[in-house]
Amino acid sequence: MLKAVLFDMDGVIVDTEPLHKKAYFLMFDQFNIVVSNKLYESFTGQSTINVCRQLCDIFGLENNPEDLLQYKRKVFTDLFYNDPSLKLIDGVLDIIQDYHNNGLTLVLASSASMGTINNVFKHFELDQYFKAKISGADLKASKPHPEIFEKAAQLAGYPQQNCLVIEDSTNGIKAAKAAGSYCVGFDSLHSKNQDYTLADYVVSTFKDISYTKIASLIG
Repeated sequence: MLKAVLFDMDGVIVDTEPLHKKAYFLMFDQFNIVVSNKLYESFTGQSTINVCRQLCDIFGLENNPEDLLQYKRKVFTDLFYNDPSLKLIDGVLDIIQDYHNNGLTLVLASSASMGTINNVFKHFELDQYFKAKISGADLKASKPHPEIFEKAAQLAGYPQQNCLVIEDSTNGIKAAKAAGSYCVGFDSLHSKNQDYTLADYVVSTFKDISYTKIASLIG
């Protein structure tokens, strides 16, 4: 029986991807590296520090990955408060309220830093609906490792088979399935070149995963 929903954030709750992409590419310029769109897209769903470690390895940078992280984080923070394009994904607030009103426990499980998560939740007044939030940036392993969803289920207070994960990235879906959860792949306009074949159910609008619908899917 469905008891909890574990939400990814970027690309599912809020469209911060354009801001992240701007911040990443400004960071690439700062450290004089040329990152192809294909390589950039392969990082989707991973924590920033993990991406920075890979960049240092791939490009043989002498910089510490933390140097790249701090620069990217500073640029992103500036964009967060000054770029007017930041908004919730269409229909997500309605579905969050639908689940909450029907007694489901909601937990946020995102690769974003806790600072970014808290800024988003404060900006859009989302804390009232969620029991807990967890940041992949604070964990040892990054998606596609299942650690984040294993810990999110623990925070929800239910076993994996009673949890549904909503994810929009290849790495996030792999992590959800490795954890043992039912996974909805959210294939939106904001999710580019991601693989949804491992997802149990794929949708392009939140209207397709109302409480009544998902409760019947999981039983």
